[in-house]
Amino acid sequence: MIEKKFHENTCRQECCGLCCTKIEDFGVTIGSTVILENVNLHIHCGELTAIIGPNGAGKSTLIKALLGEMPHTGSLRFVQSNDGSLKVPIMGYVPQSINLDTSSPTCVLDLFLACRSNYPTWLIRSKKEVRRVKERLNRVKAGHLISRRLGALSGGEMQRVLLALALDPVPEILLLDEPVSGIDQNGLELFYETVSDLRKAYDLSIILVSHDLDLVRKYADRVVLLNKTVLITGSPEEVLNSDVFYDTFSLKWQKENRYKGGAVL
Repeated sequence: MIEKKFHENTCRQECCGLCCTKIEDFGVTIGSTVILENVNLHIHCGELTAIIGPNGAGKSTLIKALLGEMPHTGSLRFVQSNDGSLKVPIMGYVPQSINLDTSSPTCVLDLFLACRSNYPTWLIRSKKEVRRVKERLNRVKAGHLISRRLGALSGGEMQRVLLALALDPVPEILLLDEPVSGIDQNGLELFYETVSDLRKAYDLSIILVSHDLDLVRKYADRVVLLNKTVLITGSPEEVLNSDVFYDTFSLKWQKENRYKGGAVL
């Protein structure tokens, strides 16, 4: 309890007024199926928290519940870190993928303007708006894609575009639900590097659902192992080298040789 209070006070002093997320006795039930139960987490401002777990563990359900897309039990509070007040934060969200017509002539600029304007994008394209979109894309190393047709983007390029869109406006909490599924290794590294840079630049709270354990180990501040409830939370080294991690993923042979190499899933 003393450690918890100390961490919360430190968070309030250092975190530029952004918010922490407190999830208490959280649960999601669909029909008679319990997806999540008794989930208790404190997502600290300015940290990248990675949510890992086996298929069906409820990881994506947790993200959707945080977004308000699914009903839940328990308490979900967003606390202003500088004074402890409650508020509804600005959230950014990057899904696993989006469905689109690959033959459409719609380009990246069209996508941004359509999301930010009530007018047809081909009617209004002011230089100011184009410059603003270019600046947003530059944040994620994607400025060169502004005129690229959406159907011509690679998986990694599309996810960086969606990340730029999630940062317009800059949120206080950024939710990433397996945003790099099916992306090659170079694309993975670039995406994680970009997210890490954004966290430092904007002091964001980032919640990332991921299966890429080597990159989680490298970039996450905190890791949560979820399987309907929180099994363990801590630093990447604490979680990825724990008995519960190996037991959850049935990695007996790696458990026996854990000190000879890193965890691989």
